[in-house]
Amino acid sequence: MSTQSVGSSTSATSSSQYSTGDQLTSLGTGSPLQVTGLASGLDTNAIVNALMAAQQQQVTNLTNQQTGLTSMNTQLTTIQAALTKVASDAQALGNPSLFALTQTINSTNSTLIGATATSNNGAVVGGYNIGVTALASASQKTYTFTSQSSPDTVTIDNQQFSLAAGASADDLVNAINSNSNATVWATVTQEASGNNPATIVFSDRQTGVPAGNYIQVSDTASPSALVDAGHDVAGTDAEYTVNGSGPYYSSSNTISGASLGGTGQPTQGQGATFTIPGVSLSLNGVTGSTPVTVTVGSPAPSTQNIQTAVQQFVTDYNSAITTIQTQLAQPPSSSDPTQGTLFGDSDLQQLLSTMRNQMDATVGGLTGSVSSMLDIGVSTGAASGSAAPSQSSISGDLTLDTTALTQALTNNATQVHQMLQSWSISFSNLVNNEAAPGGTISTRISGDDTQINYLGTQISNMQANNTAMQSQLVEQFAQMEAALSSSQSTSSWLTSQISALPTP
Repeated sequence: MSTQSVGSSTSATSSSQYSTGDQLTSLGTGSPLQVTGLASGLDTNAIVNALMAAQQQQVTNLTNQQTGLTSMNTQLTTIQAALTKVASDAQALGNPSLFALTQTINSTNSTLIGATATSNNGAVVGGYNIGVTALASASQKTYTFTSQSSPDTVTIDNQQFSLAAGASADDLVNAINSNSNATVWATVTQEASGNNPATIVFSDRQTGVPAGNYIQVSDTASPSALVDAGHDVAGTDAEYTVNGSGPYYSSSNTISGASLGGTGQPTQGQGATFTIPGVSLSLNGVTGSTPVTVTVGSPAPSTQNIQTAVQQFVTDYNSAITTIQTQLAQPPSSSDPTQGTLFGDSDLQQLLSTMRNQMDATVGGLTGSVSSMLDIGVSTGAASGSAAPSQSSISGDLTLDTTALTQALTNNATQVHQMLQSWSISFSNLVNNEAAPGGTISTRISGDDTQINYLGTQISNMQANNTAMQSQLVEQFAQMEAALSSSQSTSSWLTSQISALPTP
C-alpha cells in the first residue's frame, strides 16, 4: 500500500492553510505527517485540512485582535506624549518667571558699540548717543632676538623667564604667553633667517595710556639676547562723547561703572569716564560723524520671551490635534488589523471638543479687558472679507497674531499675566486628566495590555489543542485506512478461494 506525504504552513490572517490540495504539517513540530488514502479512495488530506481550518480560524481571529490592540496602544502612547507636551507648554504660560521684569538694552549699531546689562539690579533708563573717535590700545615694544649658546634669563616688568641654551624666539614667546603672571603678550613677527635675528613684539596685556615707563626688559646674556629695535608705541585711551558732551576717556574699550560722568579734567591717562549705571559698553570701532544710540528700556516683562512661549504652545497644540485627528479619520481595514484602531474614538473626540472650547472660553473671575486667549491673539484664524474659512481653521488649528499679543502686553501686561495664570491651570488640568500618568489614556493602555496578555495565553492554548487534534485526526484516518486495507485483503482472499472451488 502506498502512502502520501502532506504538509501546510500557518497564516496570521487566513485559514486557507487547510484548503483542499495543501500538504499537511504537524502544528506542533512542523514535520510532515503520513496519511494514507488509497484504501478508502477518500482525499483524507482535504478532509483533515477542512476540519482544522475552522479551528485555526479562531486562532487567526484572536491574533488579529491582539495585533489591533497592540497597534492601538502604540497610537495612544504617541498621542499621550503629544498631549503631555501641550500641557507642559500651557503650564509654562502661567509660570510667574515668564513675566519677570527685565530691561531691554539696545544699540543701533552693535558692531561698533555693544551694550549689555552688568547685573540684575536694573540700569538707568534713557537714551544715549555715543560717538567714538579713538579706541584704547596697548603699549608695544619691539626687540630683536638672538639665540644664546648658554642658558639665559629674561626679565620683563620684574617677571623672570628662564631659557635653555639654544632656545629660540618661539621658546621665549611660548614661555611668556603661557605665564598668567606676565604683564605682556609676545609675538614673533619675523623668524631668524641666516644672519638676520628674529623679531619679537611685546604688548601690554592692559590697554590705555601707561603710567611712566612701560615694558621694562633686561636679560643676563652678554651680549644681550634681546636688543631694543627702537619701535616703541605708547598705549592710548579710548576717546568718546556722550550726548554731545566730552570727550571722555577710558583705558579700556569696555566701559562699565556705577556713576554718570566722572571728576577731574578729561585728558588721556587721567580724565573722566562716562558710565551708564547697570550697563557695560563695548567700544568696537570708530563711529565717525554718526553716533550710535544706546537705549535702556523701562523694566517690563520680556515681550519676546512671552511670544516665544505662546508660539511654542500653539505649535505643539496644532501638532497634537493633527495626530489625534489623523487616527480618528483612519477607517478600519479588513485585511490589516493595525489600521483604524482609533477610528471615531469617542473619548478622543470629546477631548478635542473640550480643548477647542477652552481655547476661546472666557476665564472667570477677571475684571479687565483681557479675559481669554482670543484677547492676546490666539485663535483658529478668521476669514478675511467674504473668504471661506481655511481648512486648518475648520480643523481647529491655532494661529498667533503677534501684533495683537504685543499690543496686549504693552497696554496691560498685568492683565495678560492674570489671564494666562488662570487659563493655564484649567487647560493643563483638562489635558493632564487625559494624558498624565494615571489619566484616561494610561488606564486604557493598561487595560489593553492586560487583554493582550490574556489573548496571548488563549492563542497558545488553542494552538496546542489544534496540534493535538490534528495528530488525532491523522491517526484516526490512518487506522481507518489500515482497517479498510485489511478488509479488502480478506475480501480478495475469500474471492480467490471461492473461485478455486470445483464447479459442480
